[in-house]
Amino acid sequence: MPSSADSLPSRKSQRSAVARFLTNSETGKFAVVQWPNLPLITLLAATGVRVLSHPEGTAGTAVAVVGGAAILVWSALEIVQGVSPFRRVFGAVVLAVTVAGIVSR
Repeated sequence: MPSSADSLPSRKSQRSAVARFLTNSETGKFAVVQWPNLPLITLLAATGVRVLSHPEGTAGTAVAVVGGAAILVWSALEIVQGVSPFRRVFGAVVLAVTVAGIVSR
């Protein structure tokens, strides 16, 4: 009779599942972070403008819209083109949180 330990995944297979989640399947390289792409650079710039200059009125609205659009585009690109499952899941989470924040306003 097999023991209950026989039915549990081995530690090695657990690590390989985690490794598969965090790595690029084509290159095998760790793929959790990467250099920022244009939507992420745009978001960072919009955030910098909001933090440093606190624009009000139309300018503030424009900066918020640009930043919001940038994060929506970035998250959609991660869902579609993410090089690891982690990146695709992260993009989906960011998209869901962003949309929820927009809807709740």
